[in-house]
Amino acid sequence: MYVQKIERKERDINDLNKVIYWLTGYDKDSMQQQIDQETTLKDFFDNAPHMNENAKLIKGVICGVRVEEIEDPLMQKIRYMDKLVDEVAKGKKMENILRK
Repeated sequence: MYVQKIERKERDINDLNKVIYWLTGYDKDSMQQQIDQETTLKDFFDNAPHMNENAKLIKGVICGVRVEEIEDPLMQKIRYMDKLVDEVAKGKKMENILRK
C-alpha cells in the first residue's frame, strides 16, 4: 500500500524505506523479513527494534484526526507512519520529514 502510493506519486522508494527505518529501527534485512512473513501492522510495530523517540514530534492531521491526539498506541504508530509516507509522497525534504 505504501509502495503503491510512493510509486503513483513518482517518488523514490528509498525515501520510503528511509522513513520506515527511521521510525521503527528496522534495517533492510529485518524489514524484508517482515514483508516476507506478511506480518500484520500490529506485529510489525510490536516487533519493531526501536521506535524513534522523536516520533512524538510528528504532528498533523491524517484522516481528519490529529496524530498527536490519538490515544491508542498502535493506532498512533500507524498514523505516524501514514503521515511520514504522505510527506514523502508530497516531495517534502527528507531533513524536514525526519524530525530531529
